[in-house]
Amino acid sequence: MSPYRTTKGTPDVLVCAGLDPSGGAGLIADTRVIAQLGARPCGVVTALTVQNTTGVVDCQALDPDLIGHQLAFLMTDIEVKAVKIGMVGSTAVAKAIATALHLTNAPVVWDPVLYPSRGDVALADSLFGDSITALRPHLTLVTPNAAELAFMVNRPIANMQAAIAAGVTLAAKLDTSVLVKGGHFEGDDAIDALVSPGGSVDEMRAPRTREGHHVHGTGCALSSSIAALLAQGRDLLSACQGAKQFVAERIASPARPGRGATAVV
Repeated sequence: MSPYRTTKGTPDVLVCAGLDPSGGAGLIADTRVIAQLGARPCGVVTALTVQNTTGVVDCQALDPDLIGHQLAFLMTDIEVKAVKIGMVGSTAVAKAIATALHLTNAPVVWDPVLYPSRGDVALADSLFGDSITALRPHLTLVTPNAAELAFMVNRPIANMQAAIAAGVTLAAKLDTSVLVKGGHFEGDDAIDALVSPGGSVDEMRAPRTREGHHVHGTGCALSSSIAALLAQGRDLLSACQGAKQFVAERIASPARPGRGATAVV
């Protein structure tokens, strides 16, 4: 049994994410992580990308009506215990997901993917603010990286202290918890911080893995890990702590699927 698994049974986790053909991120990576943590993934593809381990060169969002139909038909049959949302691809897709989320009370974790770490391709449309508005009522946790967090609060972020302050702002704005990730900042420790809507901050520290910030798919793996642990009954802080440990172990020994970046799974 996985050391991260806390309850009996195999809870279903819904994934709404883009497809990375290399398997290093997106829906393929999410399903691997969720299964490794003892939950059962199900889900829909929100967007297709053209990418390999060297980078992303194109992206196309899928039909929002079809995605909405897929989700409604799925969720009237399977009772999901958590939801992980990654790249939505377009505001229309975000709205379709938001409509479907009225069919569940499960916790929702959103990793708001805007730009790839390797490539100059926008992974969201110009109406991203409307995507935030649509999904906001359903969210339990948002897990932006430093660049996404800066975009969402419309100010630069230079260090972890500034990132936590931005997380407090975003948590209040969205009335949901925010996981501030410090993997791209300097220091011997990799610091993440769980910020509540009321402004409380719980810091999580671990030794930083050298060159760990170059490993592909860490944000996807972290958010899907949190969703999997929430589905098994952990509280939010415990799920974040367990997910941080799970991902750190894989950053230390990443997969090497191609000639480019290593991958977290």
